[in-house]
Amino acid sequence: MEFQQRFPDDRACREYLLASRWPDGFSCPRCGGSAATPLPRRLLLQCSGCRYQVSATAGTVLHKTHTPLHLWFWAAYLMSTATPGISAVQLQRQLGISRYETAWMILHKLRRAMVNPERTPLTKSVEVDECFVGGHEAGLRGGRARGDKALVIVGAEVRGAGTGRVRMAIIDDASAGQLTGFICANVEPGAIVHTDAWKGYLPLRKHGYDHQPRSQRAARARGEDPDEILPRVHRVISNLKSWLQGTHRGVSTDQLQVYLDEYVFRFNRRRTPMAAFQTLLGLGTAQPPTTYSEITAGPGYIPSDPAELTG
Repeated sequence: MEFQQRFPDDRACREYLLASRWPDGFSCPRCGGSAATPLPRRLLLQCSGCRYQVSATAGTVLHKTHTPLHLWFWAAYLMSTATPGISAVQLQRQLGISRYETAWMILHKLRRAMVNPERTPLTKSVEVDECFVGGHEAGLRGGRARGDKALVIVGAEVRGAGTGRVRMAIIDDASAGQLTGFICANVEPGAIVHTDAWKGYLPLRKHGYDHQPRSQRAARARGEDPDEILPRVHRVISNLKSWLQGTHRGVSTDQLQVYLDEYVFRFNRRRTPMAAFQTLLGLGTAQPPTTYSEITAGPGYIPSDPAELTG
């Protein structure tokens, strides 16, 4: 109720976006001027110097949207504060949107605003492991036999007995190049990196990391639970799979990375859900707009039957 009272209509939403876009005062994108005149009827700002007109949504994830802004705000709120997240089918019902595709597109545009290009790397002590994401496939042998599943690498900060921030990415294979590439891109040099004994992690010391491998085979020989050698990252992986199956009932490989980005965004802000909503819109004003063709590129775009894929 408090949220709806704060953002009852599109005018209130545009005012919030303008304040978020220029927290230190207006700056004209054309001439850099700092003075502007509001155009209340059209809810635009006109630069007093060059008379360039700019809207609150220009260049953001809301760019050229035909959907009312207060519905976008409500979608962002539900997406960032609801504990299990929200699927397109659920969002369609919640907002009273007539077309499933509209709800699906809103969620995907918001997901693409969830990665901060200036985010800082994981620090101090980090657990890293890979997992397969996809349904059950019969006939696969070996722990790294993938079939048609996507291979995802996950890093989780060690914070005492708990877990700090996480990172996730789809990788082509479990080769040293792919594994060390992810770690170098997401973990601060000099950090302690805990992994299993897979040979693909062996070059980490050459890259300046304090690599501490732990053998799952040795743990089994000692009668220990192999999942406990990397408890935090395994817990994150388990929760990721439960979320994908429980909320979205499966996700296509073509769209999986943006769902991983959503999970990371929500997990890293799990203790401050309202701040997550504010950050989502703040990030949205800093990201280039995502077009319909960019989202639907490839074979895995909007499903014709929402019952097959509710994400």
